[in-house]
Amino acid sequence: QVQLVESGGGLVQAGDSLRLSCAASGRTFSSGAMGWFRQAPGKEREFVAAIRWSGGSTYYADSVKGRFTISRDNAKNTVYLQMNSLKPEDTAVYYCAPSKGIVILTTPDGYDYWGQGTQVTVSS
Repeated sequence: QVQLVESGGGLVQAGDSLRLSCAASGRTFSSGAMGWFRQAPGKEREFVAAIRWSGGSTYYADSVKGRFTISRDNAKNTVYLQMNSLKPEDTAVYYCAPSKGIVILTTPDGYDYWGQGTQVTVSS
């Protein structure tokens, strides 16, 4: 059974940085990608970033491009999201999930086995 555990969230001020981690277990990932999504209160879950397990190609939402960096450690089955220059609008619960296939989608229906999420709150 695939399990995902996100960690690293917290309360920070605008301009600060955080690094989120997503530890996956129950399966070895060698194809497809791991994605990060976020969901703010009253809003739909939105794509943040994704990284391919093989090759390491990365994909970002325009809203985080240049501020966030996604990376992976295949040996640890762990994906990271380095978030710099945080803004109040980045406040949300952040989730990771593996893609269902090798095509990288930016919608939640392209991903599976969601973790419990980690709260990120950015104060102004």
